[in-house]
Amino acid sequence: MLSKLVGINHVALEVDSIDAALEFYGRFFELHLRGVAPGMAFIDLGDQFLALSEGREQGPDHGRHFGLVVDDKDAVRAALEAADVAIEPGSRLDFRDPWGNRVEVVDYRDIQFTKTPAVLAGMGLDLDKRDEALAQLRDKGLL
Repeated sequence: MLSKLVGINHVALEVDSIDAALEFYGRFFELHLRGVAPGMAFIDLGDQFLALSEGREQGPDHGRHFGLVVDDKDAVRAALEAADVAIEPGSRLDFRDPWGNRVEVVDYRDIQFTKTPAVLAGMGLDLDKRDEALAQLRDKGLL
């Protein structure tokens, strides 16, 4: 029997400088550090985390990206625009950080990704899903 994929514990990003990366991402997102180690920082996402690793060894990623789930996608767009960060063309909210990592920003209310009520409460969030996301969850028997 094969093991089932359950979720993603973390994503690791290579950056040139931990301090510069925390400053950059802190302009658009409320950051809570889970921990710091030499050349590493761990940004808490409730029951998951984003790891920043110092020492970029590759060029910008063109197709590869990761998605960050937020409580207010419009606020992120406004903050990116105010900071003159280029937003990738298209209907999604994608941008590149200064190290070439491509980030897609998605709104929690619009996707089937779900946090438990206890995790949301622990994060100080009270979020509801929109109808399309609820339908996706129902279709998969997850609601």
